[in-house]
Amino acid sequence: MKKRIILVGKAAAGKDYLRKILIERGFKPAVSFTTRPPRPGEAGGQDYNFISLDLADEYIKQGKFLEYVVFNEWIYGTTLEQWNSEDIFIMTPKGLAHLGEKDRQESLVLYLNIPKEARMNRLISRKMPGDSIERRMIADDLDFETFSNYDVEIKDETFDWSYVESILKNEKFLV
Repeated sequence: MKKRIILVGKAAAGKDYLRKILIERGFKPAVSFTTRPPRPGEAGGQDYNFISLDLADEYIKQGKFLEYVVFNEWIYGTTLEQWNSEDIFIMTPKGLAHLGEKDRQESLVLYLNIPKEARMNRLISRKMPGDSIERRMIADDLDFETFSNYDVEIKDETFDWSYVESILKNEKFLV
C-alpha cells in the first residue's frame, strides 16, 4: 500500500487543480515552501509557504528539508515534518530524485503530461512576475527530457475523476 501521492508535471499541467480535487475528497496536502514571491491570488500557507531566502538557507543547513530544488533562483522544498504527516505532494523530477528508495516505493507518482497547447493557454492566462512563458517551456522540456520515474502518466487535461479514482483504488488509497 502506498502512503502518499506525488504529483509531477510541467508548468500549467494541472498539479494544483488535481491537488484541489484530492483535497475535496479528504486527502491532506503538503504546502511546499518557496522563496519566490506570491503570484496574484496566491495565499500564504494555502498555495505555498512563502519564506525568506535566509530562512530557506537555515532550513537547508539544519536538515529540515526532505527535498528541495532551486528553480529560476528560487528555492522550493518539502520538510521532513510534512513528509511524515501529509499525503499529497507536488514535486519536480529533481525533487523526486532526492527521495530514498523506501520513500519512493511508498509513494504513488502521477505524471501529469497534458498537451503542450493546453499548458501554453494556461500559462498565457497567468501573471508570472520575473518569468516568461518561453523560458518556462524550455526549462520544462529540459527537466522532463528523460523523466521516467513515475507510476502512472495522465494525459487527459480534464482529470476525469473516475479515471483518477480507479488509479487510487488500484493502489489501495481510500477514496
